[in-house]
Amino acid sequence: MLIDRRTLLQAAASSTVAASAPAWAARTPSSKDTLLYIISPRDGERVRGVFWCRFGLRNMGVTHAGDPTPNLGHHHLLIDVVEPLNPDEPIPSDRNHLHFGAGQTEARLDLPPGRHSLQLVLGDAEHMLFAPPVVSRRITITVA
Repeated sequence: MLIDRRTLLQAAASSTVAASAPAWAARTPSSKDTLLYIISPRDGERVRGVFWCRFGLRNMGVTHAGDPTPNLGHHHLLIDVVEPLNPDEPIPSDRNHLHFGAGQTEARLDLPPGRHSLQLVLGDAEHMLFAPPVVSRRITITVA
């Protein structure tokens, strides 16, 4: 079994490790009072064609995927996702779970006409949820 360096350091830093919880189950802590939000578009807004989606974050910083620096993460945009994310697995990467692993804070989106939900999730260096999770409010937009 392979265990990454970060997991070994986390386990070594802890004076006790619960026998029933594997070392790799530990999640990266988020900062107190962190706020993740969508700057634009606004909830309920009607957009035409390709549009910019801009991300906002307070009390933590944005970096590229793979950077284990405390209090830093990278954005993931959930489009039309209603089921909750599994905190024990990396955030999925597909057409409904967009990763911004280069530290991007905005994206041009081209969605089909109709109603869509948008929600941001901050991922740690390994694309895992923070503890507690850093998640924006879900907004709804209409693409004309």
